[in-house]
Amino acid sequence: MLAVFAACWFLPAGSERFMSAVGEGLKLLKWYAREHVLLCLVPAFFIAGAISVFVSQGSVMKYLGPERPYCSGTTR
Repeated sequence: MLAVFAACWFLPAGSERFMSAVGEGLKLLKWYAREHVLLCLVPAFFIAGAISVFVSQGSVMKYLGPERPYCSGTTR
C-alpha cells in the first residue's frame, strides 16, 4: 500500500506529456466502449434473448445438463 501511495505521490501530474497520455487513454477507452461493447455485446444479448425465447429449457438441459448423452469417444 505504501508503494502505491509513493507511486501516486511522484506522478508527474502537471507535465504536458502526462496529461496528454491520460487524455489519449480516455479516448482509447471511449473507442473501446463504442466498438466492442456496442457492436459485440449488444447483439450478443439480443441473440441470447432470441435463443431463450425459441429454444426450450428442457432441450438445453437435455444436451447440456448433468444427464446429457455422451459421444462414443469420450469418457467421464
